[in-house]
Amino acid sequence: MSAADPDEAASDVRSRLARLANAFIKYPARMIVAGYLVVVLIGTALLSLPAATLNDRATFVEALFTATSAACITGLVVVDTGSYWSSFGHAVILGLIQLGGLGIMTVASLLGLLVARRMGLRMQLIAQTETKSLRLGDMRRVVVGVIKMSIIIEVVTATVLTLRYWAVYADSFGEALYWGVFHAVSAFNSAGFALQADSMMEYVGDPLILVPVIVAFTLGAIGFPVIFEVTKHIRQQIRESNANVDQSPRHWTVHTKITVLTHGVLAVVGIFSVTMFEWANPATMGPLSTMEKLLAGSFQGLAPRSVGFNTIETGDMNSATVLITNVLMFIGGGSAGTAGGIKVATFALLGFVILAELRGQPTVHVMGRRIAESVQRQALSVALMSIAAVMTGTVIILSLTDHRLETVLFEVISAFCTVGLSMGITADLPEVAQVILCVLMFAGRIGPIILASALALQERPRRYELPEERPIVG
Repeated sequence: MSAADPDEAASDVRSRLARLANAFIKYPARMIVAGYLVVVLIGTALLSLPAATLNDRATFVEALFTATSAACITGLVVVDTGSYWSSFGHAVILGLIQLGGLGIMTVASLLGLLVARRMGLRMQLIAQTETKSLRLGDMRRVVVGVIKMSIIIEVVTATVLTLRYWAVYADSFGEALYWGVFHAVSAFNSAGFALQADSMMEYVGDPLILVPVIVAFTLGAIGFPVIFEVTKHIRQQIRESNANVDQSPRHWTVHTKITVLTHGVLAVVGIFSVTMFEWANPATMGPLSTMEKLLAGSFQGLAPRSVGFNTIETGDMNSATVLITNVLMFIGGGSAGTAGGIKVATFALLGFVILAELRGQPTVHVMGRRIAESVQRQALSVALMSIAAVMTGTVIILSLTDHRLETVLFEVISAFCTVGLSMGITADLPEVAQVILCVLMFAGRIGPIILASALALQERPRRYELPEERPIVG
């Protein structure tokens, strides 16, 4: 074989990858679906191997459900993560969580960089669909920044958790490191997979475990654009502290302002509601001390918007708490973050649209900016189609089981909004219902992305308008 043959082979591989990438680039929705589907199928195949379990080999549905839940960073399980899967199985789950958190589109953008060494405008637009960057700019810097930010937060969280596990809970440093890394990655990526059968209930009174986890999943849920913008302003403020330059939050973009404000309001509402309704509940927070109640209420009030960890028994919560948790799960976290739901910006925009209508204003103004009608339609479409998906899934599973509406609706919202909280019925559902939840998790992870990108990238102006007529509303 000549010396040029390896170069020719490498060139041929790059050429084929480039043609494949270009074929997908023409169809963003297909690229997203295909990327997640490939990851789920690979994960299912790996988890089906005998080496992935400690005892009996996983069934196809068990492997499929776990792979889908991990890749879609949900956290619902049909088998106990810690006692059922082996170290190899945990590694597969952790890899799926990491890929799901970073986003298949981010990985595709990196592949495009490696193959073509550049990004065309279309590739930038597609990457923007996943990262939700508010401007094109240098997408390479954004993609690399996403990865760096993820690694930094995960490493810091893993370090704190490892030290705490080693000091109190683990028998060795190796075990503490194992648990610390797993839960740090799971927390930041809002996956909710835990190595304990009771999730985080064992640590209900340990702030050195719960607080780092809260910080990690909050940073993951708020969204990469917000983190980038806030940290950018902080760095500029430090560099220009002696200069007369105003870097206050009022100069943030509308997206960051809306996300931070709404995220904060919902956090207060969630913490206050859960703490109040569960304070005296003997099955949840009743037996805890005052400090443990406050810590558990804070954790459980924040978790529904992103992560499937729980510090109290979810199935024993009061109906009022369950309803509030459903609403918080449906709203979710920030755009381009690791949380699911319709996103806080979508929820806030719908609120501003209603407010403008009540005031009789023809346009929607938010924090000194006018919101385009196309954005309003996108928000409404995402919300209504998400409601339709939740209702459809709930009706189907109710027809397949004897469980109550409250528990099925909770499970369906948790699956579609990729949260991962459970009232304890997932493992008991028939396999057909579990497959339905897989579909909901998959659709909940990629559906809003596809819908938003389709509405944003394929908007076509009308060449003519039909005569106007006003139907009766209300």
